[in-house]
Amino acid sequence: MNITIIGAGVIGMTSAYYLSKEGHDITIIDKGDGSDNCSFGNAGYISPSHFIPLASPGIVAQGLKWMLSNTSPFYIKPRLDASLIRWGLKFYSKSNEKTVAKNAPHLNDILQLSRNLMIDMDKEFDHGFRLEQKGCLMLYKSEKTGKHEIELAHEARRFGLETQILTAHQVQQMEPEVAVEVMGGVYFPIDCHLHPGQMMKSLYSKTQKEGVKILFSHEVEDFETQSDQVKAVITNNGKINCDQLIIAAGSWLEIVSKKLGIQLLLQPGKGYSTTYVKRSKNLQHPAILVDDRVAVTPLGTELRIGGTMELSGINSKIEMNRVSPIVHAVNTYFPDLHLDVQPIEKIWSGLRPCSPDGLPYIGRSPHHNNVIIAGGHAMLGISLAAATGLLIRQLVQKQKTEISIDPFRIDR
Repeated sequence: MNITIIGAGVIGMTSAYYLSKEGHDITIIDKGDGSDNCSFGNAGYISPSHFIPLASPGIVAQGLKWMLSNTSPFYIKPRLDASLIRWGLKFYSKSNEKTVAKNAPHLNDILQLSRNLMIDMDKEFDHGFRLEQKGCLMLYKSEKTGKHEIELAHEARRFGLETQILTAHQVQQMEPEVAVEVMGGVYFPIDCHLHPGQMMKSLYSKTQKEGVKILFSHEVEDFETQSDQVKAVITNNGKINCDQLIIAAGSWLEIVSKKLGIQLLLQPGKGYSTTYVKRSKNLQHPAILVDDRVAVTPLGTELRIGGTMELSGINSKIEMNRVSPIVHAVNTYFPDLHLDVQPIEKIWSGLRPCSPDGLPYIGRSPHHNNVIIAGGHAMLGISLAAATGLLIRQLVQKQKTEISIDPFRIDR
């Protein structure tokens, strides 16, 4: 088939990877230049430990405390926006124990499937992703946070995930090169991490060798439809015909889908990261500094730190007052690192596509028989990429899917 994929982020690229193995003629279009999507600058986590959806009990109350502070881990820019209001109301209604009990098993299934597929893919790419199976530490400084993390560890065991509840001394033993100042931590051995930039470059190279065409600077303007099918994508650089269309447009998913009459609730959640190079002393394990919602990832001699969830619409503006608390948090947990706030040109920002219930959208359009949606993965884009790509291939070829995708349907 002649397949067009909108979006050259990790979801679009893994979809192309799996489809190219079946001999389809694939064209990927993207409005950017291939280096500015959220797949490049994130923490690089593959995290089965993140089986609790973003919409969870307590998140709204905590968010309300944070949302008016532009230096907090979570911030909503005050504005009159109908899409944001609809999303917020849905998010509020889904942030409860009933929804978590319903959605967590499905998120766990796709996370574990994706982890195994990504490990296999990295092997096929001659370790081109620089994937490491070192697990991830959830570190905390307060008794309240520790109690919550330990409860999550017990919940994880019910899903078959191994967890280790660690004292401060045990955490320190896992990080011999730097001092660690924490009350304790929880270790998830199943988690992995990779180098996002190397992964994306490998995917670009591999798929193009398989005949996939990647067209950057192609922004979707409209669609050519006939009855219940999309026949072509109209871009600012010409028309692209298709037998099948996959919309994997990241934080632009809602905007692009709306052109086809597909109504999705989605908000871009901006995150920031910065990378310190040539570290003489470095961490041995990725870690989430839970009290401050900050992620740290060792990448060889580099150290990447990142965080925040900023709902301020689609924009690439970097707010340095939101970067400074990330650096400060890392220094309070790891005082030996002595990290400085880097200049603005070394700060990366990206937009995570967030659905209101914490599950991605994976499924067919309710209005077209040759359109498939893949998006809304929020902070789990890398974690869920391989499984999503496989599921997209199975949907295109009308095969039985590896896991049930009903929980991820577009019209849920």
